[in-house]
Formats: sequence, C-alpha cells, structure tokens
Amino acid sequence: MMEGAEDGGREVVEAVWAATSPVSGRFDPVETRSDLVALDDRFAALRARGHGYLEVRRTDEFPVLTVGFRGSVAVVQALTSPEAMALLEGDGSVAGEVVEVPVMDETADFAGEAGLNVDHAWSVVRSFLRGRDLDELGEWVDL
Repeated sequence: MMEGAEDGGREVVEAVWAATSPVSGRFDPVETRSDLVALDDRFAALRARGHGYLEVRRTDEFPVLTVGFRGSVAVVQALTSPEAMALLEGDGSVAGEVVEVPVMDETADFAGEAGLNVDHAWSVVRSFLRGRDLDELGEWVDL
C-alpha cells in the first residue's frame, strides 16, 4: 500500500523499523516493514516492559528517527544522512541533569535538556511517519 493511503476508511501509514525485542529485551536490528498499528503495538509492548529503543523511518533511507526511553522519559534523535545526526531538544518535562535511556543494547547518558515525556516522544515519531518534516517536529541540535 502507498504511504498514507486509505484502507476502508482508516489511514494506512507504512513504516520501516527495528526495535528492542519485548521478549529478550535485546535490540533486534532486523528491519520490519509494517503499518503504524503494528509499530504502535511494539511500542506498547516495550512500554509495558518499562524501557526500549526503536529506529523508525519512512520508506526512504533517511531520515531515521531513533527513540530510547526508560519509564516516562525519552530521547529522540534523527539520522539525517550516513554522516549526520541531530538531537531533538527536550520539552521541559524532565527534571535533572542527566537522562539515561537505552540506545541499542547500551545505556546512554544525555543532558537533561534532551529529555522528553515518552508520550510526547511517541507523538513526534507518529507525526514524522505521517509525513511531517523534521523542522516541524521541534528544535534540533546537530551532533
């Protein structure tokens, strides 16, 4: 199906993603192509675990959004090319100097200013998959 097509009155958004396995807790780098419903289901399973990491893109190779989260705190990054990466500025919902979230199978530390509420982070990912440009999703800091 085409990205953003209609299927019996419901929007079908195609996504390509890799994510932490809800069973093993390890990052599975094998990409899955699915609609947004299947991706939402994986995210919900990881939320039930309390933490996870996802790499999400549209059908194009770039950009790729990554989201790592632990509890109610998330960090969103964008790989805009093989050589370029940016960090989404936080939404002010996270108190503290350091945010620790999973990145693949490691724990990464970010400045607290990079922290987002996990629901807001997932809303950013869904908006991106529905076609919003990165600059429409918030302020990005090149890394």
